Amino acid sequence: MLTSNLINSSSAPQALASGDQLASREPAAHHRSDGGFQNTAVNLTENSGMGAILMRYLTETRVDASPSKAIPLMPLTRDGIAALPDSQDSVIRLGHSSILLKISCQTWLIDPVFSNRASPFSFIGPKRFHQPPIALEQLPEIDGVLISHDHYDHLDEESIKRFHHKVRRFIVPLGVEQHLFRWGVTRDKVQSLDWWQSVTLGELNITATPTQHFSGRGLWDKNQTLWASYVIQSDKSKLFFSGDSGYFDGFKAIGERFGPFDLTMIETGAYDKDWPSIHMTPEQSLQAHLDLGGRQMMPIHNGTFDLAFHSWYESLERIAALAADANTPLVTPVVGQILDIHNAPESVAWWRELVDLPKLALAQ
Repeated sequence: MLTSNLINSSSAPQALASGDQLASREPAAHHRSDGGFQNTAVNLTENSGMGAILMRYLTETRVDASPSKAIPLMPLTRDGIAALPDSQDSVIRLGHSSILLKISCQTWLIDPVFSNRASPFSFIGPKRFHQPPIALEQLPEIDGVLISHDHYDHLDEESIKRFHHKVRRFIVPLGVEQHLFRWGVTRDKVQSLDWWQSVTLGELNITATPTQHFSGRGLWDKNQTLWASYVIQSDKSKLFFSGDSGYFDGFKAIGERFGPFDLTMIETGAYDKDWPSIHMTPEQSLQAHLDLGGRQMMPIHNGTFDLAFHSWYESLERIAALAADANTPLVTPVVGQILDIHNAPESVAWWRELVDLPKLALAQ
């Protein structure tokens, strides 16, 4: 059975479960006086207003906004996940920013989104290009779920409602726990973390770290919950999951404190000139990976939903070229492909099978 040990702190955001300990390392400069949250980086480029962005969606001609052929998948099963060797730390990309980890003999999900749309509505909003490689009903017992922030493409109400009964623990940024409570998750299963706070669960240590983003699921709740990235450390591996973020000096601070990393899972997609401070271009994504001291980079936040004006494959194509030029090992698995973090197979540009592009070698 999974047990937890957290290091106690007077700045703990909530009452802790019996036996838990919580570690806090930083003052709360990102806390607003009205109870909300803010980014701490200075001189941010202002993002365009919703009206200007909506006008572009209505008037701009889109090119390859979605794939014309089926995105390749490697189907997963409960038995296949259970059969992964305990000696191996494994990562499986489920699509967009959803990740399944088998690490330190534990099974974790990160930002699990299984719904057909990343939207508050079932009939409108960004629709999946592909189905998840495993059905919700096929998921094994889950030791933990990490949530980076409350946007619909990262926190999926329907998914949480359907599988929370088989999850032992949820780790979320401050305030996100209130969503889970409304959806039926019991309080004893949920631990909310501020930036730089850590939780240790068996041989696994997880630290919430800063990002440069925002939150909100409606018109009146902007920045009322926190957003975060995560450092995930086992006895064999050290991983970084970016969540959503613009580029900022926080990546270098995280790298100095926790790096180097065996694998960084970095947002690489849904960028645009109208929101430059909250999402990264591929050039910035690569720089974030380098700032972190990453060995291998897995680009995430792409290939599943249409969330920006660029083509569905542009972010993958650009990061592949950039990584090759920088001699940076790039990991671009097919959705559902099981990767050994320390012995990843050679990546292939799977998106090229769906579009007519010039030949490009990936960095290995």
